[in-house]
Amino acid sequence: MNRRRLLVPAAALCAGALLASCSSDAPPDSPAGASKSADTSDGKDSKFFEQAEYDRQMKLMDTEPEGPDAKPWEQMLEPEMTDTAEYKKKGSGGTHLCFSNAGVFNPWRQVGLKTMKAEVKQHKEITKFTELDAQGKDDKQISDIQELTGKGCDALIVSPNTTATLTPAVKEACGKVPVIVFDRGVETDCAVTFVNPIGGYAYGAVAADFLVDKVKPKGKILALRISPGVDVLENRWSAAKVAFDKSELDVVDVKFTDGDTSKAKSIVADAISRHGQIDGVWMDSGATAVAAVEAFEDAGVDVPPITGEDQQDFLEAWKDKKLTAIAPAYPTFQWRTPVIAALRILDGKQVPKEWKLPQPTVTQDTLDTYLEDGMPPLHYAMCGCDKMPGFPEAWGGKK
Repeated sequence: MNRRRLLVPAAALCAGALLASCSSDAPPDSPAGASKSADTSDGKDSKFFEQAEYDRQMKLMDTEPEGPDAKPWEQMLEPEMTDTAEYKKKGSGGTHLCFSNAGVFNPWRQVGLKTMKAEVKQHKEITKFTELDAQGKDDKQISDIQELTGKGCDALIVSPNTTATLTPAVKEACGKVPVIVFDRGVETDCAVTFVNPIGGYAYGAVAADFLVDKVKPKGKILALRISPGVDVLENRWSAAKVAFDKSELDVVDVKFTDGDTSKAKSIVADAISRHGQIDGVWMDSGATAVAAVEAFEDAGVDVPPITGEDQQDFLEAWKDKKLTAIAPAYPTFQWRTPVIAALRILDGKQVPKEWKLPQPTVTQDTLDTYLEDGMPPLHYAMCGCDKMPGFPEAWGGKK
């Protein structure tokens, strides 16, 4: 597998809507609380932009996935299958599945882990599931992986905390047990499969194209970002910038919020004051989308077309306030796929070397499909969990 493909689609340190937890992921020169304006002269000029990967993701967004229609977590985009006969489990005993988790330090990961555990429970052949939480620390995850490979695991799932630092530990584990990497990538293709959605370019382009379509030429766009220097967030913005540069829209501000709702409201209020009006809001994550909506309301002006994410509070605001909106997603249903992949590998069945999952978008037409009454504000709609045993209570919802 091309190493580049492992790096670019990897989930950001701030994957999904992370709220304040994103602040701790910012680089040292980007402290939480610092209000900064980004350099808008990037797009294709960004060091994070790779034309070939951008083109690939744009193509994948229009590609019909293989697999069951109602189960996107089992679907595959342009799969190149790999043989797994060497990993077929011998004997009739139960399966011990292990998981080295980067952590549950944000709502996206919390929803994901609940979904993974629910998937495990659906397979009677999994008689033992061992999960170790690295708490967002590379050194702990390295130790966790080493510990798990000595616990008699039949297969090991790894969601790396960071890419480069975890690579040696994953390579070492590959020599002892079949490894499934998902969510974030590593700099080796030794894993039997790497599970991930289409990627950041697709996310950013979908959101930007929506505004290009909904906002009149010369309209003023405010871009709200979380933190600089995080690969997938930079990919999202560079793809958006490509779309905006081709349009007649005017990106008047690009600001970092650090995922802080109060800062986001302040930035929006300031933008309205300085520019007279804002005609559209692009976001690289949905963490502060509701705060942005509230800022327009506080200013006594209509909420312009806005992009968010598949987080419950934004979907509710979208419907209740009749917003003009769209929500690209980094779907949490991907937490189901590694479990399914592990069982297929242990059964000697072929799996994609890179298991590329679809990346749906919530639109006005599909809003009611994804919005589930009674779910907590930080729930992610694309968990693929609404028909799983224990739903909605196990995910914090009410019937």
